[in-house]
Amino acid sequence: MHIGFILDGNGRWASIRGLPRALGHKKGAENVEIILRECVNLDIKYVTLYAFSTENWHRPVYEIKALMSLFKYYLNKKLTQLHQENVKVSIVGDISPFPKIIQKYIKNLVDLTKDNEGMSLTLALNYGGRAEIVRATRRIGSLISQGKICAAEIDETLFSSNLDASNVPDPDLIIRTAGERRLSNFLLWQSAYSELYFSDKTWPDFSNSDLKLALADYYRRTRKFGGLREAKSAENSI
Repeated sequence: MHIGFILDGNGRWASIRGLPRALGHKKGAENVEIILRECVNLDIKYVTLYAFSTENWHRPVYEIKALMSLFKYYLNKKLTQLHQENVKVSIVGDISPFPKIIQKYIKNLVDLTKDNEGMSLTLALNYGGRAEIVRATRRIGSLISQGKICAAEIDETLFSSNLDASNVPDPDLIIRTAGERRLSNFLLWQSAYSELYFSDKTWPDFSNSDLKLALADYYRRTRKFGGLREAKSAENSI
C-alpha cells in the first residue's frame, strides 16, 4: 500500500496558540517521526511526504529560513535513524535550489538507505506535480532527439517511467490535513485513481488514531478504477 501525506496546518497550529509559525513547523516535523513509525508498525510499504512544494518559496523569508534549519537537522540527524528500521529514502522534486549543505544531507541519506528493503519513504522536496510532468516531458523529448525512441512509442507506461519516482507505485490513498480539500499540485499524474481523505485536524494534531481512522475509511471503499468491475479489496483491515 502507498499513502501520500499532504502535511498541512503547521503554521495554523502555531498561530492558534499564539506561537511563532516556526514552532508549528517544528511540531509538525516531530509528528512526522510519530506517524512514520506507525506506518512501519502497520506494514505500510510506501509513504510519500509533501514536505516542501515549489510554491513554498513564496512564503516569508523568515519562515523559509526556519524550514531550511529544520531540514538540515532532520535530514542529518533524525531521519538517518530510520536506517536502523530498514527504511529506504528517495526524493522527488528539484533539490538544486536548496543550500549546498542540505543537498549534501539529502544525497547522504538516500545513499545510506538505498539498499534497505523495509518501508519506502519518498520525500517531496521543492516538488510540484506540474513541474514533474514538465521534467518527464523534457526527458522524453531528449530521448527522441537522440533517436532512442520515436514519438509513436510514447504511451502512459513510457511517460510514467520518466517521472521523478518511476520505481514507486501510484498512491492508493492521499491524506490531507487542516481541512483543505484539494491536491495543491501533489502527485498530479500518479493520483488519477487515488482515494482521498481529508482531516480537519492540523498536521501536528494528526495522531496515530487519526491515521487508523483514515485507513479504516479507505478499506470501506470500493475501487473501480473507472470500470464496472470491483477492484481487489485490501488484504488487511485496521
